[in-house]
Amino acid sequence: MKFKYLITFFPLIIIALSIFVNACSSSSGSIRYGSQLDEGKIEDQPTTRFSTNDDPIKKDTSLVNDEDISEEQDPSDLPDDEGKVDITEILKKINSKASTTNSEPAVSTKHDLILMEIIKYLDTPYKYGGNTRNGIDCSAFTQSVYKNTNLYDLNRSAREQFKQGIVIKDRSDLQFGDLVFFNTRRRVKPGHVGIYIGDNLFAHASSKTGVTVSSLDYDYYSKRYMGARRLETNDSSK
Repeated sequence: MKFKYLITFFPLIIIALSIFVNACSSSSGSIRYGSQLDEGKIEDQPTTRFSTNDDPIKKDTSLVNDEDISEEQDPSDLPDDEGKVDITEILKKINSKASTTNSEPAVSTKHDLILMEIIKYLDTPYKYGGNTRNGIDCSAFTQSVYKNTNLYDLNRSAREQFKQGIVIKDRSDLQFGDLVFFNTRRRVKPGHVGIYIGDNLFAHASSKTGVTVSSLDYDYYSKRYMGARRLETNDSSK
């Protein structure tokens, strides 16, 4: 009797076993496939996350605009105390050109116009993004000097100014009024700009001391000097 029942239900038992085996096999396959995906993700994640292309520090950032990265993110490392240059002699040279009938200095030449404008800005505090005598940054200072003297329309950023004018390759060929550029920031190059005024001196808006006059012979600037540009100004006199 038991054998009869066994024969009757045998096909059902076979079907049930088949479903069970297939289900286990499918489940096991899913787990293995999932594990391979997980292993793949683990292997791929570091490559994607830390690739050179995605790491801004490892990128070539020599063509980054000043406006793209604020100085708070990429500060200039200008020296805190470099020793102020005595501008007494500069003032004497300007005053010596005054006429005997007029106590006001003559400002008819490019040289005089630029010097007088620089003197107006001396000791103006530094302000990143500023462009007034209440606060100014380095590229705004150079832009303002040339704009206020109606000599040249300079672009706003140091990098854009670095593209203007005539390239002066040799530092010994510098002339009064040339723009001088320095590599002072990690990601923005050039990071600093000033105006050459002769005797290895240049006027600039320092992030540490405001608008001042510094020497190119000072070790910090000598090592970071990047080059110079000469502007073909609207004034033909020297």
